[in-house]
Amino acid sequence: MIVDRIQNYAQYLHLPPRIVKAIEYIGSTDFTFVESGQYELDGKNLVSIVNRYKTKLPDQAVWESHRKYIDVQFVAGGNERFGCVPLVSAPPVKTPYSEEKDVIFYEPGIETFAAPMGTFMIFYPDDIHAPGLATGTPPVSADVVKVVVKVAV
Repeated sequence: MIVDRIQNYAQYLHLPPRIVKAIEYIGSTDFTFVESGQYELDGKNLVSIVNRYKTKLPDQAVWESHRKYIDVQFVAGGNERFGCVPLVSAPPVKTPYSEEKDVIFYEPGIETFAAPMGTFMIFYPDDIHAPGLATGTPPVSADVVKVVVKVAV
């Protein structure tokens, strides 16, 4: 997993070309003017999903991992928390791998981190993650604009 501010993207230009293209896309696009939806940037090899939603309370967290795609996620508006745990420390599987949807769901983990607006994360297939969590103490649901770029492995 990589977590950083988008203004530091130049530090990651050594990564594989599709990941670099995803980072450059999120860093150069004003998502205020991009409608929610799915956009192919390079066929099925690089797909952008723009979402607008309310963050979830911790008991609604969805812990997941993927095998075919790397997630490059970018908080374009608002703030949220993410759960993350390495696959080697995986909580029990809740729903086995779906080849069609490229996802495994897990029982909830406990490790989370804050991701304010302008934060990007790269979740590799060995990173179990729980996106879209509410921030604050106690957590309060809030509006977020987030972009997920699916990068084929």
